Amino acid sequence: MNIFYPIQLLADWLTYTVFSITPKTLLAGAVNFFIFDTVKIFILLSVIIFAVSIIRSYLPPEKIRAILLRKNKYAGNIIAALLGIVTPFCTCSAIPLFLGFVQAGVPLGVTFSFLVASPMINEIALVLLLGLFGWKIALVYILSGLIIAILSGTIIGKLKIENLVEPFVYQNTINGNVDLPSMSRKERLAYAKDYTLDILKKVWPYVLVGIGVGAWIHGYVPADFLAQYAGSGKWYAVPLAVLIGIPLYSNAAGIIPLVSALTEKGVSMGTTLAFMMSVTALSLPEFMILKKVMKTKLILIFAGIVGVGIMFTGFLFNLILK
Repeated sequence: MNIFYPIQLLADWLTYTVFSITPKTLLAGAVNFFIFDTVKIFILLSVIIFAVSIIRSYLPPEKIRAILLRKNKYAGNIIAALLGIVTPFCTCSAIPLFLGFVQAGVPLGVTFSFLVASPMINEIALVLLLGLFGWKIALVYILSGLIIAILSGTIIGKLKIENLVEPFVYQNTINGNVDLPSMSRKERLAYAKDYTLDILKKVWPYVLVGIGVGAWIHGYVPADFLAQYAGSGKWYAVPLAVLIGIPLYSNAAGIIPLVSALTEKGVSMGTTLAFMMSVTALSLPEFMILKKVMKTKLILIFAGIVGVGIMFTGFLFNLILK
């Protein structure tokens, strides 16, 4: 039995019995989709954020820097990308993380591998993709994100462009590891609970808006309309999706419901994933924040390398799933 079957029964009961909406109408389809996805996504979010926050309690930024400083430059990119999966940080954390890593002596390329992986391979996106599309899509999403993060950091490291970082960043460079007090099991559970509630408070508007738009697409947009303009056969669909995603400010929790609705209406998986990745990894607000610590040329290099990687992933998905 589908683990989400009880949620579907709840959605059906609320749609057809409580709200008395006529079955098999456009409104019924939209409302049923909205209720089902809202309940399912909030359950998934609560479970996965709590689990990841337990892991995160063992990996504060100081400990991450200490780990990366013990690795050679190539292993550092790989470790940084892997750490980015389990230590997701929001856009507002970009500057303190960048400053902390560079001032601790972490190589610039390794720092960028972490900065790319942390928003791109989002734990929320992972669990929602797993729930909506299965483990194969979720696995390819992880692998493609890791490859992009590792290669991006490696390329930036080889370019030797430390001069494009604002000079004040290298001031007050610190050496050595920071000893952190350990947390008890009770403290970790309390931290996980508080962190989960805090994240849910921040993302619930994005989730509801994303599901609402997805429900409208599900119920009212003709099945072949979007596929006609954004199907896998359209060469421009992936680059266009990336460009559209850059100026948007959202997170995976708000984008994933759109991914579900768009793919259901015939938009290719590669195109929708490219859109999602560009929103989370090529966020214009993040670039504006990073402008305070690095020069425009470095931001453009960073965006260009990551953008090419995202488009490659989009085309690859469309080719594999065609």
